[in-house]
Amino acid sequence: QVQLVESGGGSVQAGWSLRLSCAASGATAKTNCRGWFRQTPGKEREGVAQIYTKTGRTYYTDSVKGRFTVSQDNAGNTIFLQMDFLKPDDTAMYYCVADQFCGSWFPGDFDNWGQGTQVTVSS
Repeated sequence: QVQLVESGGGSVQAGWSLRLSCAASGATAKTNCRGWFRQTPGKEREGVAQIYTKTGRTYYTDSVKGRFTVSQDNAGNTIFLQMDFLKPDDTAMYYCVADQFCGSWFPGDFDNWGQGTQVTVSS
């Protein structure tokens, strides 16, 4: 099993920045893909970003390209989501995910989820 713990969420004004962190522990050897989803009440869960820890390849949904950056520490146990130029539409609960493969944007393809951290952006 893999345990994922997110941190770094908060409430900020539009145009400000936040940096989310996700620490992974447990049986992480086969979870080479780490990433982030987000969800607002009444809307579908949306994939945000992914990183394949073996190579560092990253994936982003179109709405965050150029504003968000996903990265990892040297050991690959912790991933980060640097969120710049935040918009009110970015308001959501952000979830850290982990699985064997990257490239899918379907929540059901990811077996490991964190508890979520809230991000609120006011105009």
